[in-house]
Amino acid sequence: MADVRKLTKGSLFSTVIIYLVMAAFTVLAVYPIVWLVIQSFKTTQDYMLHSKLALPDPVFLKNYPQSWVRGNFGQLIVNSVIYTSVTVVAIIVFGFMAGFAFSKIPSKATPFLHGSFIIGILLTLQSIMVPLFLMVNAAHLYNTRIGVLIPYIGIGLPMGVYLSTEYIRSIPDALIESARIDGAKYLRIFSAIIIPMAAPVAVTVAIMTVTGTWNEFMLINILASSDKIKSVPVGIARFSGALASDYGKQFAALVIGLIPMVLFYAIFRKQITKGVAGGAVKG
Repeated sequence: MADVRKLTKGSLFSTVIIYLVMAAFTVLAVYPIVWLVIQSFKTTQDYMLHSKLALPDPVFLKNYPQSWVRGNFGQLIVNSVIYTSVTVVAIIVFGFMAGFAFSKIPSKATPFLHGSFIIGILLTLQSIMVPLFLMVNAAHLYNTRIGVLIPYIGIGLPMGVYLSTEYIRSIPDALIESARIDGAKYLRIFSAIIIPMAAPVAVTVAIMTVTGTWNEFMLINILASSDKIKSVPVGIARFSGALASDYGKQFAALVIGLIPMVLFYAIFRKQITKGVAGGAVKG
């Protein structure tokens, strides 16, 4: 009986500690967002002259419409949605096709081709910006959406190929062999067996790609000069400069750029949780 009481007390203590840690992490994650939203309702003068923790006095609502117009966010958000959506779909489809081929279809060329993809993980954006710009310009794709999408997809593919290859390799070969005996082609096996079973890692790749593409700033500035082509981070950067910054509008612009990401996680939170948990268990 004493052992049961000790066990109960120990379990209760562990539960309390776990909830306290989770609450601390929640506060650390939510507080910066709440602070950002509060600051977005201040004027620059209010932000500079008063405490950074003070509430806006008075509440200045014009930051949002003025930021939207000055930043041209209507066009930039459309561009970011296009870049993010196309990049995610392309990396998942092409990455998983390559991962299926590398892990389940025997070939002498597999080690070389797989290594050629994986080495891309080691390349930094700074090391390829100049040659990438020269290649895009030589192909007459500068200042075009396709000229932005191709590098985005190419830069994200190595990680997608790596994760999909390692995950698909853990799927039993017996499933593939049974399908082949029943007459199924590789394309049928890929769509009916591999994609459903590899859904958890697909969610992981999608999360990485969505956040990376939506927040990308350096590459879009190199590959495009027109507002019709640029994305949300460029619009946010317009409100800060070397000599002065319009803090109120800059905070409002940051909130505008943050809202789609918050909505993404809010809408797909169940799928994201299941996918990440499934990938962790499978791994």
